[in-house]
Amino acid sequence: MRVNGINLRKVILDRDTIPEWDAYPFNVPVIKSLYSLDIRSRVCFFIGENGTGKSTLLEAVASVYGFGKEGGSRNISFATAEKDTNDLSNYIKLSWSQKILGGYFFRAESFFNLASYIDELSKDPLEGGKAYTSYGGESLHVKSHGQSLLALFKNRFSGNGFYLLDEPEAALSPKKQLSLLVIISNILKENPNSQFIIATHSPILLAFPDSQIISFDNEQLETINYEDAESYQITKYFLNNPKQYVDKLLDD
Repeated sequence: MRVNGINLRKVILDRDTIPEWDAYPFNVPVIKSLYSLDIRSRVCFFIGENGTGKSTLLEAVASVYGFGKEGGSRNISFATAEKDTNDLSNYIKLSWSQKILGGYFFRAESFFNLASYIDELSKDPLEGGKAYTSYGGESLHVKSHGQSLLALFKNRFSGNGFYLLDEPEAALSPKKQLSLLVIISNILKENPNSQFIIATHSPILLAFPDSQIISFDNEQLETINYEDAESYQITKYFLNNPKQYVDKLLDD
């Protein structure tokens, strides 16, 4: 896979301006140890146990780039929570080889709010129903959760852009996760300046060829091999010995 589309090269924490290291999110071990993070692939995965800071850092990158905290494109701006003065994005800098405008920020956590916001936009007489054009032509609420996510990925992800995805596997079956791999691959092939950063627990998505996998475990950022990812190891062991695994788990 060509690497000329690595537009974002570094994520840098401006440590000299941190107000208090004992406050969240600066007290999260990975954030506390962060100086700069090198991005080395057009598809970069953030992985780690819940609470290790991968979504927090991804959201900060999204905010600095110009995406809204709830997700969407750079043209979508709404919020259902008050702004936090300790917002990590206030202390993050992005280093680009070439900055491109466009892309999308997907957050599984706030997808319902985003879909509702698009419904409201569609009611604007000036829009003339155009709000649904980039989402398959109809409300995302009229589909199942998994179908609406795939409709978003198929219709809204196109062209050169910076794509940030936070746990996109949340409502996708294993088969649909494979479909997402194909969508990502096609975007990269057709748009040489596209780039993805994805926070995930899915061993299926992590199998994307030539990707960079950054672990947030062990209280520091570390680029690891696919086979060393905990989600891969647990899934592999479970599938090889499902009864033995469950029996031991429930007997402990």
